[in-house]
Amino acid sequence: MPQHIELNPLSHFTVGTVGQPGQRVFYLQGGRGKDQISLIIEKMQASALADSFEQLLHELGTQFPAVQKKLSATPSQHDMRLHEPVEALFRVGNLGLGFDEKLVRIVLVAYEMVAEGDEPNVVSFWASPHQVQSLIEQARSIVEGGRPICGNCGDPIDPDGHFCPHRNGYIK
Repeated sequence: MPQHIELNPLSHFTVGTVGQPGQRVFYLQGGRGKDQISLIIEKMQASALADSFEQLLHELGTQFPAVQKKLSATPSQHDMRLHEPVEALFRVGNLGLGFDEKLVRIVLVAYEMVAEGDEPNVVSFWASPHQVQSLIEQARSIVEGGRPICGNCGDPIDPDGHFCPHRNGYIK
């Protein structure tokens, strides 16, 4: 039977990686007190999450004065490192965002990647606007911190070299 875990409010919320560029595994991690959940996400999910959170914060800032007030206040410092042990509960298939005006919290709902027809496990991460701002910066930094991109073909360059079809005359 699938489970639904609620972490409300979060004391820790981050995106991080384990491994070397080209071999990295991306994690979404949140915790409340001693409870900590790590989920595997894709690099593109981390990037899309940062974009979606940024758009949501912009929209919320214009619609809800309480959010704008919190975002305008001095940002608090957040520990953006992955907390050990990093043991994934599941791989994320879909993500959803929501907002609770009364609590002034943003919820990120992560659904397990499952076969069609199966019920996914679900984790709801309830974060403050400041935690979301910090996660946006962290996710972008992590995504950009990967392998350098070849200027000729656009593929990533591995540490031990790169075969570029544009440089050897294979592709014109």
